[in-house]
Amino acid sequence: MNYAAIKWADVANGPGVRVSLFVSGCTHHCPGCFNEEAQDFNYGQPFTQVEEDKILQALSPAHIKGLSLLGGEPFEPDNQRALLPFLRRVKEAHPQKEIWCYSGYTLDGELWQPSRARCECTDEMLPLIDVLVDGPFVEAEKDLNLRFRGSSNQRILNVPASLEAHAPVPWDGLL
Repeated sequence: MNYAAIKWADVANGPGVRVSLFVSGCTHHCPGCFNEEAQDFNYGQPFTQVEEDKILQALSPAHIKGLSLLGGEPFEPDNQRALLPFLRRVKEAHPQKEIWCYSGYTLDGELWQPSRARCECTDEMLPLIDVLVDGPFVEAEKDLNLRFRGSSNQRILNVPASLEAHAPVPWDGLL
């Protein structure tokens, strides 16, 4: 897997100060995408053990609230295969840090149902994520006043509660 960028002190992609990993590769090709260059799976640099270790170290300070995964598309199957072992490491090293993930796929659609997004990693990756911002970016529903999302069709979901309820549960902002 390649990554497009790592932001070491991001305040736009989840609450508090976060480390954000922008993965490369996305097949959605949403019109108006804010990160169009990251749609290319070959864009950026290889995501290696070196980057993983740097992110784990960057998550250590108390003022860092957590990790955000964006893209590109973290739930492209090739990206899931690279992210799953990394997320295991994050949860082991920093169980108190919350993990946010942004996906153009929907939880109760492509991530739970048979689809091109589902692979052998999906069911293990989802429980490692605390909050999922799901749904494709829709330019006609773009709203700059929305918190932590780009268009009004996108949802902010509490993943542990959703998995327990077997239905999407909105994030209440109190994780």
